[in-house]
Amino acid sequence: MNTTESMEEETIETTMSNLPPEILRQIVSLFSLKEAVRTSTLSTSWKTLWTPFQVEFDSDPNQITGDTDDEASKKINQIVGLLSKPSSSPELWRFSLQTEKTQRPLFFSAAKGGGGGEELHLDFLAKENEIQRNFKLVYDPTPRISNLSSIKTLHLVSVNKIAEDLVSTLFSSCRFLESLKLEKCSGIQSIDIKASDSLKSFEVVGCEDLESIAISAPNLKSLWYRGALPLIQINGCLNLVDVVLDLREGFGRSEFDCEDVLNLLSSLKDVEILKISGWLLEWLFAAGVVFERLQFRFNKLKELSWFDALMNQTKRDSLACFLHISPHLEILFVKIDQNLSSISCPYFHQYWHEPHLWMDYETVMSHACQLEHLKIIQLEGFTNEEDDQLMMLMNLLLRQSVALKSMTVISPEKESRRVRKIPKGQLKQTSACNPKWIVISSPNEDHFFALIEDRK
Repeated sequence: MNTTESMEEETIETTMSNLPPEILRQIVSLFSLKEAVRTSTLSTSWKTLWTPFQVEFDSDPNQITGDTDDEASKKINQIVGLLSKPSSSPELWRFSLQTEKTQRPLFFSAAKGGGGGEELHLDFLAKENEIQRNFKLVYDPTPRISNLSSIKTLHLVSVNKIAEDLVSTLFSSCRFLESLKLEKCSGIQSIDIKASDSLKSFEVVGCEDLESIAISAPNLKSLWYRGALPLIQINGCLNLVDVVLDLREGFGRSEFDCEDVLNLLSSLKDVEILKISGWLLEWLFAAGVVFERLQFRFNKLKELSWFDALMNQTKRDSLACFLHISPHLEILFVKIDQNLSSISCPYFHQYWHEPHLWMDYETVMSHACQLEHLKIIQLEGFTNEEDDQLMMLMNLLLRQSVALKSMTVISPEKESRRVRKIPKGQLKQTSACNPKWIVISSPNEDHFFALIEDRK
């Protein structure tokens, strides 16, 4: 950026910061809530737009009369009523809720914004609220007189047991919710989603005590999960397209059940985009599951992202076998992420299928089917110690991908190289013409791989 451009940007920023607060609010009302909040860093003028309203719903023990449950419900309904009021610009509140039922104050912040006030973000401030564990969260919207019908996106952070009644009321009030995200909600053991036709996106991130998720949402299109693997049951989600199973925390329950995992995979068989932790396929494979013998195929899967902390023989072979039941795959990403922790595979007695067909590399190569639609392959993060696994995987993919247009290898240092397959008899001629190419032999040594610097 040159000096002139920098000065022009500073002038524009200064001019905007000098606008009246009413105009600034109108501007941020056009942004998504996430983008609007970022404007608070621009200048003092923008920051003042996000000064929170302090709202206290505290009980005076000397004035409490009647049923404490009624008193708590009244206060919760007052909060929902406040949040449901239409607003032309983003708003930020900080609440303190005290009732006889909660025993101690519940602190949380609420931000509402986006076009037409369609986004609501609630953070239950884990540092200020003592985490109480072992409770269930249910989303089952029912018609209410007081409702949050304008809310399309709801993001809840650090929900705990003392917030259970408030969240339940919010859920029942959000009748037309399209996107729901739960983040860092320690203490939740189970989540039960019985959504209407409106819910299209559901995301769970970092809920460390979660043991089970049940989802019934006829128009759900996107499901993202990150954490330890719970029991996940998906019912009636016939429009599911995009799924992420980021199981970087490993296995969260006492016993690994192949049937539960296969039921999950079966419910995902019609998705088009799948991102999955490699250890899950590895464990199924090591337990004796033969993917080709399953009663379902991923016939609609177009894009697969496989990721793990490392690549070994069992992981590689399990991935290759999974590709056999993804006949229409067009894009494959394989990523080794050194920031992830390695999830060790336990010893299995190969109990799932008898007799067990062990798919080692030679068996995989001899049984491999052609991947007729696979056009783009990206292999990222392989270290020098994993070169053998990389070569074998490249050899398999190049042999079976008859329509392949591009294979790229990206090093841990983010250096990108394209892959070409060179017959053994052409090696000297090719190397002489291209001295900067990295040439490595394939497992069967009848050809070589050339890694060419990508000059995008």
